[in-house]
Amino acid sequence: MSELGPLVECVANFSEGRRADVVEAIAEAIRATPGAHILDQSSDPDHNRSVITFAGRPESVGVAAVAAAGKAIELIDLNTQEGVHPRIGAADVIPFVPLRQITLIECGWIAHSVGAELWNRYRLPVYLYGDAAVLPARRSLPYVRQGGYEFLKEAVKTDIDRFPDYGQAELHPTAGAAAVGARKILIAWNIELDTADVEIAKSIAQTIREANGGFNGVRALGLDLESRGITQVSMNLTDYEVTPPHFVMARVQRLAAEQGVRVLGSELIGLIPQKALDLAVAAGIDLMLDNPRTIEASLTAAGL
Repeated sequence: MSELGPLVECVANFSEGRRADVVEAIAEAIRATPGAHILDQSSDPDHNRSVITFAGRPESVGVAAVAAAGKAIELIDLNTQEGVHPRIGAADVIPFVPLRQITLIECGWIAHSVGAELWNRYRLPVYLYGDAAVLPARRSLPYVRQGGYEFLKEAVKTDIDRFPDYGQAELHPTAGAAAVGARKILIAWNIELDTADVEIAKSIAQTIREANGGFNGVRALGLDLESRGITQVSMNLTDYEVTPPHFVMARVQRLAAEQGVRVLGSELIGLIPQKALDLAVAAGIDLMLDNPRTIEASLTAAGL
């Protein structure tokens, strides 16, 4: 093992994108953890969601994830929270990603440790997903989050398939539950359409998503951005080496054009691997990203 040591990334999703003071309090809980470094932070008012990406040694990242979730539990009430993005919890999704000298299996161990701590300390039920999943069906995050908070808070009481991996048959009264997992590098990416007709965005999302026979490793939703009068195709690319972003951009542009709609641009949520940008340049396809932030540059800036 080199002197650099293992490096883990956490891309934590919180169900708050409108109150800057709440998001800052969550971020400060991460900054206050020795050895945890915030690489990127973004919020969206229509989604009412924030994503904070941080990295460090495994033990530091695990402690920071618990601290951040604790602050989210304190400050976010899902009974009054609204947004277009699906969610089951205040600290909605907490994935651990191997970056250097650590495996997915080991990141799964971190997820289990964090999940147990969230239940023991905050009585927050936890569903383990991805490569941390105990139940095969829960490898899929959309399966875990199916129906959202409003559905899950009733279903968990009677449906054994909805019983959490850590916790009991009742959600936290204000913070819901958390999906904690381990996964490979994922690209969270939104393509914006010059139309207020959300059915067009939904039809494009349905065509390109893997679940409907589209691109491998693509999860997609069509969402209404009411505050801007446009819509978007909101995506997670779970394996960019199998389906790189430029494949998806070309297809979305073609599908939109067939319905007389123009692609306005795209938005990166979090960070993107430099290789994905290089592949797009080599293919001559513009991802229409404004100052994309790469994982590699962010790690270098953080001294990692």
